[in-house]
Amino acid sequence: MRSTSHGSLEEDWFFQALLECYLPLLKVLEDSSRAKDLNPKVTISLSPTLLSLLDDNDLKKRFPSWLKTRLKLLNTVSKPEKNAAEFLAENIRTQLLNFESCEGNLIKRFSELSKKNILDILTCAATHGYLPLLRENVECVRAQLSTAVKEHLRFFGKDPKGIWLPECAYYEGLDKIMIENGLRYSVLDGHGILHATPRPRYGIYAPICTKNGVAFFGRDSDSTLPVWSSKQGYPGDSEYREFHRDLGWELPVQILEKHGIKDSRPLGLKLRKVTGLNVELNKKEIYNPKLAIEKTKIHAKHYLRGRVSQLKKLASTINKEPLLVAPFDAELFGHWWFEGPLFLSEIFKQSKAQELQLTTLNEVLSIKPKLQLCSPSQSSWGQGGFHKYWVNETNSWLISEWSKAGKAMVEKCSVGVEKEFKIRVLQQAGRELLLSQSSDWSFILRAGTTTELARERINRHLKRFWLLIKSLDENNTLQASKLLELEKEDCIFPLIQAQDWYKHQ
Repeated sequence: MRSTSHGSLEEDWFFQALLECYLPLLKVLEDSSRAKDLNPKVTISLSPTLLSLLDDNDLKKRFPSWLKTRLKLLNTVSKPEKNAAEFLAENIRTQLLNFESCEGNLIKRFSELSKKNILDILTCAATHGYLPLLRENVECVRAQLSTAVKEHLRFFGKDPKGIWLPECAYYEGLDKIMIENGLRYSVLDGHGILHATPRPRYGIYAPICTKNGVAFFGRDSDSTLPVWSSKQGYPGDSEYREFHRDLGWELPVQILEKHGIKDSRPLGLKLRKVTGLNVELNKKEIYNPKLAIEKTKIHAKHYLRGRVSQLKKLASTINKEPLLVAPFDAELFGHWWFEGPLFLSEIFKQSKAQELQLTTLNEVLSIKPKLQLCSPSQSSWGQGGFHKYWVNETNSWLISEWSKAGKAMVEKCSVGVEKEFKIRVLQQAGRELLLSQSSDWSFILRAGTTTELARERINRHLKRFWLLIKSLDENNTLQASKLLELEKEDCIFPLIQAQDWYKHQ
């Protein structure tokens, strides 16, 4: 996959996620699995797009150099931030060794943890498409799921059983398309379960099952808020690292240019602590890692005690062993909340002393519990609980664009195509359509951050889609060299099949 260019913002985002989230998470899980008397258990979604990035050889080759550039920049830091800079430099060197020790093959390490039943690996929609907004052409929803299943099989050698629905977004009937693709369970926000028909007897504290055979678990807000919220939860503690203050905004442009960075931007180099939620960025105090590490131990203990108390109260009111499901964005752990992986490590260490049993979604279902038959409610975990964040004055224009493109794709794919070149054209059109459908674009447009980038990417993929589709109406006027160029640049999903957009009568 070569949809990111050297030095681009997208590449920076991915490399920061590698450095701060995925490498530390793997290390924590592997170390915990080897420790005596620990039983780490995590359900994680590895999306097809993330797996494609993790598998990209060009990115693997560039990542060490990216890390070394940051080490050089940290060498320019002087007192009083020198100690914090040295700590961060040591952390970067540790993750560089972590990466090189497996030759950059993080997918293999995730797979090994899955084989040991430490990880329950879910898939996601192919490009994190917001499925309720694609339902007008149901084949587009089907293609998002079927492409994801093929990618998961390609990377892990087995079909996924579960899926993280993008933004926890659900609509009535989606479970039928899920089961057609072998996807048997997922997570919904609490109200998606609580407003189900009939009302679930055990609320969100036990999974439910639809008539089509898909199990759904409900997100427990009491279990998520302390970890997720920077205002009401642990990440906002004064001793933890401040996310928003970055050396990339502070170092002189001349120094950045000397190291091949053309403009001021976040570099993942943060040397200040939260200090206080109402403290201005320029008044944030210097980060002290020792104090932050101690806080992770205290917060893990507090969190586990809260869950034990919660479970005891539930057990006294319902005649079933209650289950708490606490889902988060993976990048909360390490990227948004730098100490997040250490917090998880403490959860694994302290859970036995608190007599708390950790499990995964698949493990819960593997004992074949009796589940209540219910139809979940349309819902999401976004602001307002439904689709408002992805359908508003900033981004609603996208829906009609997806609708027109989706209809054209279905029409072309529902006509028998035998010539190899035409099949390649349709497959590439499918890639471009999927890439345009990412819910990230809608989210960025609504959030008002890097909106120019989002619009440029949307328009690029849609323009390429229509170029490919219209060439089929013009007796294949597309040059073979142009098709090859697009295939090389957006070469994601090598197993994509145009027939996934075939209209079923």
